[in-house]
Amino acid sequence: METRDEAQGGITVRRALELPGLRSGLPEVLAGADRLGRTVRWVHAGEVPNIASLLKGGELLLTTGLGLGTRPAEQRTFVRRLAERGIAALVVELGPRFARLPSAIVDTARTTGLPLVQLHREVPFVSVTEEIHTEIVNGHYGLLRRAEEVHRRCTGVLLDGGGVPQVLRILADFTGTPAFLETPEGQLLYAAGCASAAPGADPLQIWEGLRGQRAARESPPAGTVLVDLPAGGPGTASVRARLVLPAVGSPLLTVHRMAAERAAGLLAVVLMQAHQEEELAARGRGDFLTDLAEGRIAADDAPAQARVLGFRPGEGPLLPVVMRLSPSVPPGGWTPLVRATADELSAVGVPVLLGVRPVEGRVPLLVGLRAETERTAVADRVAAALRAGAARAGLIRPGAAPPVVVVGMAGGWTAASAGLRHAAEAATAAQGLPDEPWHDARRLDTELLLWRLRDHPDLAAFVDRAIGPLRDHDAGARPPLLPTLETYLRHAGRKAETARELHLNRQTLYNRLARISELLGTDLDDPQTVLALTLALHARRHVPR
Repeated sequence: METRDEAQGGITVRRALELPGLRSGLPEVLAGADRLGRTVRWVHAGEVPNIASLLKGGELLLTTGLGLGTRPAEQRTFVRRLAERGIAALVVELGPRFARLPSAIVDTARTTGLPLVQLHREVPFVSVTEEIHTEIVNGHYGLLRRAEEVHRRCTGVLLDGGGVPQVLRILADFTGTPAFLETPEGQLLYAAGCASAAPGADPLQIWEGLRGQRAARESPPAGTVLVDLPAGGPGTASVRARLVLPAVGSPLLTVHRMAAERAAGLLAVVLMQAHQEEELAARGRGDFLTDLAEGRIAADDAPAQARVLGFRPGEGPLLPVVMRLSPSVPPGGWTPLVRATADELSAVGVPVLLGVRPVEGRVPLLVGLRAETERTAVADRVAAALRAGAARAGLIRPGAAPPVVVVGMAGGWTAASAGLRHAAEAATAAQGLPDEPWHDARRLDTELLLWRLRDHPDLAAFVDRAIGPLRDHDAGARPPLLPTLETYLRHAGRKAETARELHLNRQTLYNRLARISELLGTDLDDPQTVLALTLALHARRHVPR
């Protein structure tokens, strides 16, 4: 099994002693047996007394002992300096200089914790050096392959339409620690926990701890990985965001930093495409709201995470709202939309958590109410602000379908989870309905049910049976009769109101209704017929002609 030190890109002293070159010398460990897991960064052979000054640390030093000195004080100084230099181990070949190692050398090695090995047979140092260096290079190549595999997976999720959250989750699972993306000022943009975390573990609590350490001007835990994402191209000094992988429990490994640095390059491209930190923050809030709606965030954990994102609604109920944009937002359009809608919502006078979901073309938000009786009045103001923001961003165009705003039921965090999901689906189902300032999600349940059945062949067959003759008539005759039927049913069969809306005299309306009954072979006064026709008229928006 690979040890933690081996995963840093070298091999351990233990592994070096197991290789044929040193094993043929019959190695005997005299000191530091509990430290044979140290990483060997390089191998060096030398016989000079001041060799410690030539080393950088992490080396395995091979020697016949000619430079160790003849007096105990010289030998103790030689070993102590090597230990202070941080070499991995000292390997001494017995022979003309030493038949056995002096106690001054052995005792000093034990005192300083330096692994000390004596070889009972002569070995060619050049062969040992080549052998160990080959292992080290292979180890580094293995790290590169592991980091490259993470990079490949991150690239894959981005090409499949994923974004920053998916990349962070891959990093978190690979490193076994939460992954965070924050602004240079320390504002959280995205967070992801790892799949191996203990049940109930909250990565945002870890981030809060890191923020507290920064506030107290304390250093992050040793081994924490921090990678800056530049705001521009190569060589740019300014920083757009920072990737943070905290060392939870133990320092992160070299391969983890390598993977983080490669992923940071991909994240920098994503952030450059997103253009502005306001949009990034809104995307992060949109991910939170979507995770809440899909049940990936428990209602008990949601308030704390919402506070981290700046949403403090108080003790009143929460109102879920979703705006769906049509047509799709062009590249670069989300940043002005976020700015404009946030500006418009600031004048509403209630706490709002505003997010965006570019992939789905949605703007989800939670609104804090003082009391449930405010629902309608606040919904009016919020819907108006959303539409005004979309208009300011240039996303409401002549001849195009207007945005659809759907308002869910007010309640606590559990209700908000279900309400956001309901409103998001209802907003999709409501596209194509007559324009209203906002739709009540409760009144869209029939539309939502029909939309969910849109791909079922029975729904298309039902529509064809119910109103097929009218559609065939309208395809080649004038005046069309489907609008008359729709208006008549919308007014619950009240002929005077129907005629008034259609600008028809009574007799003309009667003639059209009679023609409709004749074509369909039904009685428009029959309640079951009215129900079937109403459902069919709603369902025809969701099925192909």
